[in-house]
Amino acid sequence: MGKYFGTDGFRGEANVDLTVEHAYKVGRFLGWYYGQRAVQSPTNPDGRCRVVIGKDTRRSSYMFEYSLVAGLTASGADVYLLHVTTTPSVSYVVRTEGFNCGIMISASHNPYYDNGIKVINGNGEKLEESVILDIESYLDNEISELPFAMKDCIGRTVDYAAGRNRYIGYLISIATRSFKGKKVALDCSNGSASSIAKNVFDALGAETYVINNVPNGLNINTDCGSTHIHVLQQYVKDTGCDVGFAYDGDADRCIAVDENGNEVNGDLILYICGKYMKENGSLFNNTVVTTVMSNFGLYKAFDREGIAYEKTAVGDKYVYENMSQHGNCLGGEQSGHIIFSKHATTGDGILTSLKVMEVMLEKKESLGKLASEVEIFPQVLKNVRVHDKKEAQDDVMVQAEVKKVADALGDGGRILLRQSGTEPVVRVMVEASSKELCENYVNQVVEVMKVRGHV
Repeated sequence: MGKYFGTDGFRGEANVDLTVEHAYKVGRFLGWYYGQRAVQSPTNPDGRCRVVIGKDTRRSSYMFEYSLVAGLTASGADVYLLHVTTTPSVSYVVRTEGFNCGIMISASHNPYYDNGIKVINGNGEKLEESVILDIESYLDNEISELPFAMKDCIGRTVDYAAGRNRYIGYLISIATRSFKGKKVALDCSNGSASSIAKNVFDALGAETYVINNVPNGLNINTDCGSTHIHVLQQYVKDTGCDVGFAYDGDADRCIAVDENGNEVNGDLILYICGKYMKENGSLFNNTVVTTVMSNFGLYKAFDREGIAYEKTAVGDKYVYENMSQHGNCLGGEQSGHIIFSKHATTGDGILTSLKVMEVMLEKKESLGKLASEVEIFPQVLKNVRVHDKKEAQDDVMVQAEVKKVADALGDGGRILLRQSGTEPVVRVMVEASSKELCENYVNQVVEVMKVRGHV
């Protein structure tokens, strides 16, 4: 992680940590950087730098969009605007339509007053660390001022809503069966999925029920979506739906709800899809890529089914790096970032929900039945807001308490302490035989952090 960019882009409170000046300079650098590398091709006959931008529904997303456009066009790039769309749609358009790079303006699951800039390279993947470091050097004025484009070299903007529509068509084409006869609930988190998800499920024949799909710029992720799953759980029970899917602000996450209103998180989705893919011979290397946050119960279920697994640092960026390096085709996080590398290079919430529907339809089983095969260990996770997350995590007394808990748990559980990649937060997670035990051990560590003055 760099000074400004974390595991998922440059993120912070709008006009506090992330300002319009930052956005303008990011645009200036990217327009110049990719302008040096732009070449003629069938999709780019003029050989100009072409950048595609999408945004979520936050009020500040429009402000950052215009700032990025100003910087990009001032450096000579042509900018194609997808308007309100999902992060995976930007990735799809970049890699299929010959763009030099893509930018998504979103703070994902964060509150409306935060925002972020996610940069995607020409392969539809998260931007390389070397380029991120160069952007940060430019932000800190460590690189001399870049030349402005002049005369006919100045860039232009193009309305490119058609790119988003092609992505919708692509999602529809992935489905293997009609969803006719299935009652499906969607929680769009008042975010990016509001403009896409219902269209996809309607086209596939589902009886679609949608909640939290009236964004006003201030209600994104507010008591809705994948981080507030209780809303969808109650809705599924009240309406008698067969299944529900909740997305986050930019729709790169998906958490499901079964027919009884029970949560089916990313770990359970990995098991359901991984087992199904093994059965039909499409699980390359017989391996699923997880992060260190995945539950003990998932690994026990994989062991029972003879499925191998990898563990990476938290962040879909690291999951995808492992998948790309080793040729694995399924990976993800407990939080609902699931990557199907045959179809996408990033987590895609709507794609994930289509894949879950595929398993349900092909196996003629309810989601509750499919998920019941995994016995999840009780887990407690607390996000502790701190002054300095590295100092808090590395504190000798904090580490001593973590070791004390680990020794007490032995083989019957685990403790994990890690910094958030996007917020000033240290996450304390414990898995054990009971929730009460988990809470006690988590509280022990948090209390030490408080006494040491980190909280």
